[in-house]
Amino acid sequence: MTVVTRMRGPAVLLASTLAVGACGGSGPPGRGGQQGQGAKEFSVALTEPDHLTPGNTSSSYSITVLQALFDLPVVIDPRGRPQMRAAESVTSEDQKVWTIRIRPGQKFHNGEPVTAESFADAWNAAAYGPNAWTNNSSFENIEGYDALNPEAPEGADEAPEPATDKLSGLKVVDRNTLRVTLTEPFGQFPVTLAYTGFAPMPKAAFTDPAAYDVKPIGNGPFALDGEWVRNRQIRVKRFDGYAGPRPAKSDAITFKIYGSRDTAYVDLRAGKVDLLRTIPPASTAEARRLLADRFVTTPSGTMDYLGFPVYDRRFAHPDLRKAISMAIDRQAIVDAVFNGAFKPMGSLVAPLVPGYRENACGEACVFDKARARELFDRAGGFSGTLNLYFSNADPSYEQWMTAVANQLKDTLGITDIRFRKIPAADYLATLREHRQDGPYRNNWVMDYPSPQNYLQPMWGAGNRMGWESREFDDLIARANAAPGLEAGIPLYRRAEDLALAEMPMTPLWNWQDQAGYSARIDGVRIDAYSPNLDTITVK
Repeated sequence: MTVVTRMRGPAVLLASTLAVGACGGSGPPGRGGQQGQGAKEFSVALTEPDHLTPGNTSSSYSITVLQALFDLPVVIDPRGRPQMRAAESVTSEDQKVWTIRIRPGQKFHNGEPVTAESFADAWNAAAYGPNAWTNNSSFENIEGYDALNPEAPEGADEAPEPATDKLSGLKVVDRNTLRVTLTEPFGQFPVTLAYTGFAPMPKAAFTDPAAYDVKPIGNGPFALDGEWVRNRQIRVKRFDGYAGPRPAKSDAITFKIYGSRDTAYVDLRAGKVDLLRTIPPASTAEARRLLADRFVTTPSGTMDYLGFPVYDRRFAHPDLRKAISMAIDRQAIVDAVFNGAFKPMGSLVAPLVPGYRENACGEACVFDKARARELFDRAGGFSGTLNLYFSNADPSYEQWMTAVANQLKDTLGITDIRFRKIPAADYLATLREHRQDGPYRNNWVMDYPSPQNYLQPMWGAGNRMGWESREFDDLIARANAAPGLEAGIPLYRRAEDLALAEMPMTPLWNWQDQAGYSARIDGVRIDAYSPNLDTITVK
């Protein structure tokens, strides 16, 4: 029997080795929404999110806010171990049928009780195909998913309307018990419950989903204070009705939305913002000197990749993709753009993930001008304009893309290279809809420490590259069905080897998170999984 249960100390897992991840955030005003003298509030620098409905975003910017607004069933502690949060326990006899006990006494910010049905309603909405929510695929291993996502018949332009809007694998047993039946055994299912898409939603969310997206109602230690003001700010206040394990230690937070991290860093130095989670790499030396012990470096599960649109026949040959990978001098870019702070990568997963291998990629991720040119010529070269895609969220994206462009010109002789800089709020939709016709920046922020969290979402069915491999999908399915993470690692490694051999996307570097905060706040506890904004106090 696999058991994950809430205790005074760390969560205990029997029969399976499980882990879970979450990302964090928070926001604004004083107690009860009152600002002014005596209000203990602070500010956090943020890039504009895309959505604030938990089931409809995978953006790290959105997740930063949602971590303050919502308690997920499970959370990852600083040691990478799963802890119960909104759930009291997650248990299974066979790793296929799971019973989730919801901790009683929780309330949404509008006073509505949090029940097993609150989770079922939210998960059904995310899994319902016509809603087209970002996290739809997070529920594909729950029975009934296919019925909510019917495929278009041969020759038809559109899929038919689903005959149901509820997953058959979700059963509300009683007020605080939810039974989940998976399509196949999945020993890491409890780990996935730490992902933002598994948050509960109140009944009020479904009366006007568009309004809810700009003013979500959660069950976390902070509640939204007013609506999200696009490209300006998001404000949250302490929720006095919160009965969970992490009550807010400040009255409020304002998420100040910036167009660039450089501007946010200038404001941090000037005392105009209190917390910046991602100091620009070019400023890290200065920040370390100025902030002293208020400069925080933490290992990260965040990775940057260069993806290829393999649905475009110009990028169909693996040797071309490998040539581009080998033409990139990762270390030179890390030194020049990131001040040496990041780690060049030859693996598809981050170093802190179980099963990581330092040089799984082999020569295909090593800078080698002669070999790159040989593969380039063997693939038939490249003609036409090479478009490079990235978002405008941070100046460093254009800096490293400029370096990549120069290296491709120098090594491969590709002279017609143009940049396609997309607004941050539109970038993920561009990639999901396959509107990119050239290599693109792909970034992944770890949801939980498992190879599955990297490999399946990015290289599995429906990926952004348009890459398909039945063998890869089969290896991932077999690894997922293993009785625990350790047992699945050899299969995940085989899947990684296959993806690296065909190279639909190449790894570039692993981030090291470098944050800074003002002298106004204390209790800052940033780890690889969360900024823990609920622990911050205002002096």
